[in-house]
Amino acid sequence: MTEIIPAILPKDIDDLREKLSLISGIVPLAQIDVADGKFAPTKTWPYKKGIDETFLKIVAQEEGFPFWDSVDFEADLMVKHPENVVDDWIAAGAKRIIIHIESMSDPLSLFQKIRKEYGQASKSSYGVEIGAALNIGTPNEKICEILDNTDDEGNAAIDFVQFMGIENIGYQGEPFDERVFEKIADLREKFPEIIISVDGGVSLENAAELIEAGANRLVSGSAIFESGDVAGTIEAFQNLG
Repeated sequence: MTEIIPAILPKDIDDLREKLSLISGIVPLAQIDVADGKFAPTKTWPYKKGIDETFLKIVAQEEGFPFWDSVDFEADLMVKHPENVVDDWIAAGAKRIIIHIESMSDPLSLFQKIRKEYGQASKSSYGVEIGAALNIGTPNEKICEILDNTDDEGNAAIDFVQFMGIENIGYQGEPFDERVFEKIADLREKFPEIIISVDGGVSLENAAELIEAGANRLVSGSAIFESGDVAGTIEAFQNLG
């Protein structure tokens, strides 16, 4: 079954808590969209004004991440220097880390560093899944170079690829870009076993075609949270694949 992942673009800690409360007990994992106003033009919690004090307490493990006992999360780091914040988000409890390959000159080195320090998710309960996000205009060859770079056991430095389905990242409700269908199909043909996630513009209208193209995970924000029926919309997504 295709995994459905609600995406939260948190304005503040209260907004984050409210949205997590709507999906607690319905899905096992949410995506927290993290934007610093530099790589993506928007700013989200916890980076709107410096670094939010609550987040610092979570990182120091003085507090738990909201709904930590019922909803896991993946952190989509739409930030200029992900190497400076990735440890914070793992300390905060992220089960998956997503890094945009356009946000730095040598993403492979960071992927390898995370793998070395935190282990491989499939082999350790402490391991973190690592995802590489790819903007709609970035050629697939950029991600193929990373997937082709394997260790002595044949493991790639990343566990999954996240294709962005919109042109302007950092916003919800943006128009879907159909070029992503071809990008998914191309990568699925070249790497049949890789997990492919799609984020941005995902709706009930295009979900079935995304799954048919080869997507394993669908990340959706506004289509779920602005539907008026969060649980029913998630169920409708799940019934598609």
